[in-house]
Amino acid sequence: MSIAAWRRTGLFALVLLLPFGKVSLVPTTACAARADFVWRPASPKAGSLFRVATTARPVSATRASGTTAVTATVAGEPLHFRVVGDSAFAIAAVPIDSTAGITMAWQCSGDTSGSVRIPTTAGTYRLERLRVAPRFGAPPDSVTATRMRLEAERAAQVSRSAHDTPRQWSLPFLVPRTSRITSPFGGGRTFNGAVTSRHMGTDYAGAVGAPVRAANRGIVRLVDAFTLGGNVVYLDHGEGLVTAYLHLSTQLVAVGDTVSRGDTIGRVGATGRVTGPHLHFIARYGTITVDPAGLARQR
Repeated sequence: MSIAAWRRTGLFALVLLLPFGKVSLVPTTACAARADFVWRPASPKAGSLFRVATTARPVSATRASGTTAVTATVAGEPLHFRVVGDSAFAIAAVPIDSTAGITMAWQCSGDTSGSVRIPTTAGTYRLERLRVAPRFGAPPDSVTATRMRLEAERAAQVSRSAHDTPRQWSLPFLVPRTSRITSPFGGGRTFNGAVTSRHMGTDYAGAVGAPVRAANRGIVRLVDAFTLGGNVVYLDHGEGLVTAYLHLSTQLVAVGDTVSRGDTIGRVGATGRVTGPHLHFIARYGTITVDPAGLARQR
């Protein structure tokens, strides 16, 4: 399917009615054939996933055929193109603080490279005031701060390594719980009237012991008890996508397990920094945390 056909048919329904952005590669010795990059929406929202398409085939899909090869990154994260007809499509992500645009850079099979600035739109994320126990509102002591930094680095390593994992899923992503959302992604949080942060996940209601499902097929990369996240499970879905499940009362998987879409991987709890039992669900593309709602539209 060509990019033109993609635009006509809306292969990806989430962008069917949205304008698109486009840039063309100038023909060069390394990229002998003209190729287009197209992305939708034309100005993706901060904190969201979006789609990029190109008529220049990625290296992994073209070594055998010897056609033009192009690799690309968006906001510093590599794209994983999947060939459909005469075009290739990839998921990309916008950091939540990128309200003035992000850079897409590409490189041909030789030394030729280029870049374009993709405009972005600020998200309409609400402000939420939350009171927590005083011990969580105060700055952590040096030992706790070091532990939190090491925990964050371990989680970040899972996200970075997901770019090296082949795609594990073939079906749409599920929500981990069908219960009410108690706190959506992206809202500004003021803790005890003093500390402001972003809520970088989606909270689902649930009593202690309620089941938590794997959003899609993936490999368990991290199972541990974190200072803030409590009992956590991190799943690597491949091609840069990771989901995480926090504050669990029970973890039902082990590192190295491969889980299927919809498997019960844990149970709702109130571990870590919480005001009550719930599931905190995180989605990342590489190291960029995005609104998990966008996962359901990925193919």
